[in-house]
Amino acid sequence: MKALISVDMEGVSGIVHSCETNPERYDYQRGREVMTAEANAVVAGVLDAEPTAEVLVADAHGTFRNLLPELLDRRARLVRGRPRALNMLAGLDEGTDAALFVGYHVRAGEGPGVLAHTMNGEILDVRVTGRSGEDVRATGRAQDRNGRAAGRSLGEIGLNAAMAGHLGVPVVLLSGDDAACAEAAALLPGTVTVPVKEALGMAAAVTLHPEEARDRLRRAAADAVARRAEIPPLTLTGPLDVEVDLAGPHTVDLATLVPGVSRAGGARTVAFTAPDYGTAYRLILLLAQLATIGPA
Repeated sequence: MKALISVDMEGVSGIVHSCETNPERYDYQRGREVMTAEANAVVAGVLDAEPTAEVLVADAHGTFRNLLPELLDRRARLVRGRPRALNMLAGLDEGTDAALFVGYHVRAGEGPGVLAHTMNGEILDVRVTGRSGEDVRATGRAQDRNGRAAGRSLGEIGLNAAMAGHLGVPVVLLSGDDAACAEAAALLPGTVTVPVKEALGMAAAVTLHPEEARDRLRRAAADAVARRAEIPPLTLTGPLDVEVDLAGPHTVDLATLVPGVSRAGGARTVAFTAPDYGTAYRLILLLAQLATIGPA
């Protein structure tokens, strides 16, 4: 059995402010420690259920160099650094049996949610529209008047879960604040969710004690892995129409240099069509990277 644990930082217990998630801020070292401790709790839970499992832990926050290698459970292997294929899901492949998302956060524009954003703060929204009835059933989306699935806004939870689903891998567990868990529950029926804090706003929450959060994560990870066969992957069948709203109009100018990407009205939106979700995901990642380039 092979499991991939993708670990973000904003949804970790106790964390509420960017001073705890930004390498240039004063409380970042503490943030790294609690992030690593939650990763270890989930590794332990996976191995409680499957003692011989192969466990990969993907550092999935910011620079992808946050987890402390010397403090990580030695039974797991760490995927660290960037750029890399599949971004937050590096290490995932068709041979993976389960994905577990730890410390995740709600998408941009949703909430209240602690440190809510999508990818890097420069993406305001991503809307994915399928063209088959299968997509509607898989995601619970309504149809528009032409019988097509109405586009649904996806953040990091949905975008990454759909990439895992593209490879046939279910997301069996997700932890974060209550808003992130609600977002996951709406997208991923059957996924075990672990709310480790209750969001009061963008930078405030009522949070569990870190040790209590870790205990809950360990128990939930073991349960989720044991029930993995009952949890369906999120599958979006192509072709797919994608619209991305970008914070910087100059990023739209850069994005239109990519073959197949065009303006979609206004100064902030671009659109493209992808033959399958794997292609769509990689292009969304490229747009997120272009958004980090400032005006010339």
